[in-house]
Amino acid sequence: EYSMQLNASRIKVLQAQDDLVSNMMEAASKEVLNVSRDHNSYKKLLKGLIVQSLLRLKEPAVLLRCRKDDHHLVESVLESAKEEYAQKLQVHPPEIIVDHHIYLPPGPGHHNAHGPSCSGGVVVASRDGKIVCENTLDARLDVVFRKKLPEVFHF
Repeated sequence: EYSMQLNASRIKVLQAQDDLVSNMMEAASKEVLNVSRDHNSYKKLLKGLIVQSLLRLKEPAVLLRCRKDDHHLVESVLESAKEEYAQKLQVHPPEIIVDHHIYLPPGPGHHNAHGPSCSGGVVVASRDGKIVCENTLDARLDVVFRKKLPEVFHF
């Protein structure tokens, strides 16, 4: 009886933790949508995300995808992002090809409430597509919350 009550208590605690993390994730997701509304700070963020992606890939030529709404902002920071990357690694600036055919999905809204969405950021890939750095705001948020999940250990 005691063991059953102890297990039931553990399950309640785990469920409460899961509910809390889910609520935090939902609130953070809504807050992330506001990031792209302030064009000046979002422009700086995009540049930082591009530089970080380049540093992760370390490729001389890459393909970059962004949301259609962000296309002009990405284009406006591209040269300075290339230069910053080149300075940090003491290499020639990379060739960055912005994909004009395939865009990341737009932010979540009423018209695409159940479809794929992207709150902002970029996805950068090597030219052959074998190495991909998904540096979207949603992906970064997901990484943060994955770190908060309980770990399962195998012995």
